[in-house]
Amino acid sequence: MNIRTTDQRTPSPTRPGVGQLSAPYADAVLGHAGRDWLRLNVPGHAAASGSDLAGFFGPRITALDFPPLLDGIDLGPATPLDGALALAAEAWGARRTWFLTNGASQGNQIASMVAPALGRTLVVQRSVHSSVIDGLVLSGMDAFFVQPSVDPEQGIAHGVTAEDVAAALARTPDAAAVYIVSPSYFGAVADVRAIADAAHAAGVPLIVDEAWGSHFGFHPALPANALSTGADLVTSSTHKLAGSLTQSAMLHLAEGPFADLLEPLVDRAFRLVQSTSASALLTASLDLARRSLVTGACATGSSVGAADRVRGAVRALGRFTVVSDGFHAFPDIVRADPLRIAIDTRAGGITGHEARRRLFRDHQVMVEVATDAAIVAVIGAGSVPDTDRFVEALHTLPSPLATESARAAGGMLRLPAPGATKLTAREAFLSPAVVVAAREAVGRISADTLAAYPPGIPNVLPGEVVTAEAVRFLQRTAAAPNGHVRGALDPGVTRLRVVA
Repeated sequence: MNIRTTDQRTPSPTRPGVGQLSAPYADAVLGHAGRDWLRLNVPGHAAASGSDLAGFFGPRITALDFPPLLDGIDLGPATPLDGALALAAEAWGARRTWFLTNGASQGNQIASMVAPALGRTLVVQRSVHSSVIDGLVLSGMDAFFVQPSVDPEQGIAHGVTAEDVAAALARTPDAAAVYIVSPSYFGAVADVRAIADAAHAAGVPLIVDEAWGSHFGFHPALPANALSTGADLVTSSTHKLAGSLTQSAMLHLAEGPFADLLEPLVDRAFRLVQSTSASALLTASLDLARRSLVTGACATGSSVGAADRVRGAVRALGRFTVVSDGFHAFPDIVRADPLRIAIDTRAGGITGHEARRRLFRDHQVMVEVATDAAIVAVIGAGSVPDTDRFVEALHTLPSPLATESARAAGGMLRLPAPGATKLTAREAFLSPAVVVAAREAVGRISADTLAAYPPGIPNVLPGEVVTAEAVRFLQRTAAAPNGHVRGALDPGVTRLRVVA
């Protein structure tokens, strides 16, 4: 869905190179597993056919579960792993790509850790994922936060504009880099090209958390990816919509003005936080997901068609509304990810949390996330689910009971404004701290990151003053069906850790 005219259009796909039709690492692991090994090494299950693991997952899984540093796979010259990484870089248009086995969170931590080599302060979109804040704790950097646009009716944060970024850079002479999120959890795509231009004009690189956009650029109906629109370093959560196994991701470095400086720094930071026992299963899944994306444009088109059918049915039936239909009102949004289906459930008389709970319990339908106002369903690139089943289940949800529940709970839950920043994230995290009752934490400096999860966007940062509004928001989030606050000391958020 085009919100306004920009250069975010995806170029017409070209015929994939012959190499992209292969999966060298996955094929090498498969070939290795086909040999008659006596396994006297780790992992300890040794691919034994009678193990509990083999009985639960099947013997093929344990046979493929190899440790790293095997000759002919990831050790030696011109290995299959090297080939897989080169193909991934080519597919996403990167100078170099790293495979991650601790999710996009690992990529965000790496990006944050290398930034101090470029300056003292990171210009950061305030609604970044909590892993970026974890990276600030690791790096010890100062941060200048750029506030995103907020939809008060939906209670969700979108993105930032190039003008806001330029203004922040003008106030930050020691800026190291700009760090933004695109797309958002609800599928809002930022004007990455304009933001990259603003960052480069100030002499700093643009880092993009594109966790939810790993599929971008692989079909004409999808937005262009961040690398092709000027980003310098991009985190890609490949498992989310591109089809690799959970916890697998990629980090991409652009061929640009900062590449020579960033590449050795990223490589060293990668080795610092990468497991020395990286999973062959996760790595192979990244290789296979890349091949599927590059060669599966028709399948991805079918996925887009399925998502379009859901949105069309919701509009036609009239009970609920489509959140992205209102994106045009926000200047920071230039496109919407068509594989994200965000539905405002309030118009149908039910909160998003209650809708998610009932879909799961009564219909065996899982959606990605819920807020007070909405649910978000996602369709992976290449997947074509039973959309009729989802639309039918959605429209059989009750309304009066949920409406009364929402009224009793106090109405719409709105995002709290962040408290004032008093310390860097690292200073607050490492300071002596005490645990106090939540009401006593108001007005004091948080030592922890607290985030309604998913999406994992921090509502309170280490170093920020805890507000009464934030405490109410987090406690109500925790009390909602399937509600969870990442970083909380207890499920109800009754106690907080603050700087002593």
